[in-house]
Amino acid sequence: MSRLSTLPELRARYGERYRWLLLLSVMIGTMASIMSSTIVNVAIPDMSHHFLLGQGRVQWVSSGFMVASTVAMLTTPWLLARYGYRRTYVSTMLLLLAGGMLGGLANNFSLVLVARVMEGLAAGVVQPIPAIIIMRAFAPHEQGRASGLFGMGVVLAPAVGPSVGGILVDLFGWRSIFFLVVPLCLLSLWMAYRYVPNTGPGGVAADNSSDMIDWRGLLLAGAGTLCLLNGMVALHGNNPLEALVLLGAAAAALMAFIWWQRRMTDTGRAPLMNLALFRNRQFAMGSVVAFIYGTALFGSTYLLPVYMQLGLNLSASHVGTILLPAGLVLAITIAGVGRLADRQPTWLLVCTGLGLLAASFGLMLTVTLTSTMWLLVAWAIMGRIGLGFILPSLNLGSLRPLPKDLMPQGVSAISFIRMLGGAIGVSLCGIVLEWRLTAHGDSLANATSSLARLTAFNESFLMLATLCVVAMMAASQLREPKAAAEPSGVK
Repeated sequence: MSRLSTLPELRARYGERYRWLLLLSVMIGTMASIMSSTIVNVAIPDMSHHFLLGQGRVQWVSSGFMVASTVAMLTTPWLLARYGYRRTYVSTMLLLLAGGMLGGLANNFSLVLVARVMEGLAAGVVQPIPAIIIMRAFAPHEQGRASGLFGMGVVLAPAVGPSVGGILVDLFGWRSIFFLVVPLCLLSLWMAYRYVPNTGPGGVAADNSSDMIDWRGLLLAGAGTLCLLNGMVALHGNNPLEALVLLGAAAAALMAFIWWQRRMTDTGRAPLMNLALFRNRQFAMGSVVAFIYGTALFGSTYLLPVYMQLGLNLSASHVGTILLPAGLVLAITIAGVGRLADRQPTWLLVCTGLGLLAASFGLMLTVTLTSTMWLLVAWAIMGRIGLGFILPSLNLGSLRPLPKDLMPQGVSAISFIRMLGGAIGVSLCGIVLEWRLTAHGDSLANATSSLARLTAFNESFLMLATLCVVAMMAASQLREPKAAAEPSGVK
């Protein structure tokens, strides 16, 4: 463990390359958290068989993680301010490590759920940290390149993870999925003690005497998110009364949350989410884009494999073959676009990405049961190139106008909104797909596909394409004023 703990000491030791070593340190931990969120999906069938559970109950290994991580993102600014960067980051890695070990050793399903919630809490806290570091540790002309390199590393986890996970499940069973994060956590802990400072990248020290966390706001956000996700699931499961009650409770929790955050601000206390962020036009429009982008990204991540297997009658191995090249292209695109973001307007890059993503969804209508696999590969790659334009540019365009003291709050809020959109996107795609299947007189329970089934999938893709076009209108408002203040680099 390094005895060096302050920013000046670490800069004196490692020089100008220190910022990149710091970014690499948190990138590894973020990769571990993202891998833990996506890779478990390949183990759900095996886990369901092991614990003799129905699909609905075992699905909570994904839902529990998502709820925990979405809400935990709101706590990151408070944790960093109170405990500092190193202690916060190390604690999240230890929690993620403990969750992986507990899940892999669990002998009943309740412990598996506890492990997934632990992993979700850790992932939620850690995921906003790299963006905060990029915005505060790098000069404006380097932020795009840093975002691109970081994004390239992070997207490799979900791109390669499911393929590796499928092999591990076949060879060693579902427990191996949980143990996969252990070496990444250990490496990230070693690097954290060497390169992550106690102070923030801007040199701000932790304040242990700061106010207690806004636990009432946290409870309202957690209850609202839980009601929203369960309401969408109930709507998906054709239970309209339950869905209406849960979605109504989610709306009430949202209104109560907003009222409470305003009251916290008016009384001079620190709110969980500073609503002053949304007075900034660029941040407000960026939040709209982030929500729709999360909906389209997570929704398509659910819809594409279902479409290929149940709509086009492709095997699971063919699906992996189609999606893996697209994931690798995404990683390369992000690195290149990150450099562009230092020179080109971010709103233009985001609009370009959303246009490509919308086109890839629309072009799915050209695929038939007799189409070659390469046509699917081409449209999947186009969509991932679009994502590559959006990922490094959206945060920069939304966050650059914010004052430095609001930067952690801004990153946390926009991450929360993106994840909330993602959680809704999965259920939304399922709801629209079932609605259109019923309208065309088909069901996924039927053994073979049909023209009616493909039409229902096509209409679901058109819904995602429409959402991307709406997001383009919001993204056009990300234009930076000529006199926009730019955050300084490391001091």
